[in-house]
Amino acid sequence: QVHLVESGGGLVQAGGSLRLSCAASGSIFKINVANWYRQAPGKQRELVAGITSGDNTNYEDSVKGRFTISRDNAKNMVYLQMNSLKPEDTAVYYCYVLDDWGGYWGQGTQVTVSS
Repeated sequence: QVHLVESGGGLVQAGGSLRLSCAASGSIFKINVANWYRQAPGKQRELVAGITSGDNTNYEDSVKGRFTISRDNAKNMVYLQMNSLKPEDTAVYYCYVLDDWGGYWGQGTQVTVSS
């Protein structure tokens, strides 16, 4: 059983920054791919950023240059540094990781950006 816990969400003014963390615990050996998704009210969940085991990264166009995904393999942690936040970044942010045996979701953390 793998358990993911996100943290770091909150309320921030436009232009501010937040750092989201995702802690993986349980029967997880090695994170191959880690992604951050978000879901705003009334919208579909969308991929925001991803990182592979080789540290290749990809970003949704609207967050390029503002968000940075990173990982700490020794700690089974995944991070999302979010700078220059905009009201349209308001959503629940979810961590997703893929190891050799399957994919796992966290419970989500709320990010609210006020204008």
